[in-house]
Amino acid sequence: MMENGAPQDIDVTVTFLEMHAAPAVSPPIPYNRQIALLKTKDIPLHFYRYLIDRVGRKWHWVNVLRLSDEELAAGLHREDRDIRVLYLDGAPAGFFDLKPHLPDEVELAYFGMMEHAHGQGIGRWFLGAAISAAWAHGPRRVTVQTCTLDHPAALPLYQKLGFTPVAQKREVVRPLTFAERSASVMRG
Repeated sequence: MMENGAPQDIDVTVTFLEMHAAPAVSPPIPYNRQIALLKTKDIPLHFYRYLIDRVGRKWHWVNVLRLSDEELAAGLHREDRDIRVLYLDGAPAGFFDLKPHLPDEVELAYFGMMEHAHGQGIGRWFLGAAISAAWAHGPRRVTVQTCTLDHPAALPLYQKLGFTPVAQKREVVRPLTFAERSASVMRG
């Protein structure tokens, strides 16, 4: 909702989840689909912002879009950062972003698909690929968080694939204004 042209803050519940052992089996890749999952190296900032915006717009993924180029580059362009982009039928369809905090944990910082990829039967496989990539770093645990603004299937899917909720907290999300979103996605 907007009041005086500014979006109103949204109260959310954030759920923190952990996994302490790699799954014995990963979901199979869907057949009869043209799917590619490519690891990026030094991802261009504008492409990362595009992914965040296209995957997370509906779910109010705003924190990254508020970062300056310098702040974003400092976090993304690290040797240990692991970002992989999902392509469906030749077009970007989602991504995941792993932040290793070794030796203890790897955080699944972002995971999601664009709307055209929803309902295509690839979400379970895609999350399984993210979990496998996280465990390949050799952590003691893999962590992820989700909130009540995320896709309604997010929390149940994380739990189905082996994550266990360990904590919750309340937060307030301040949605982007049109001007903030425009300025963010138009940056080089």
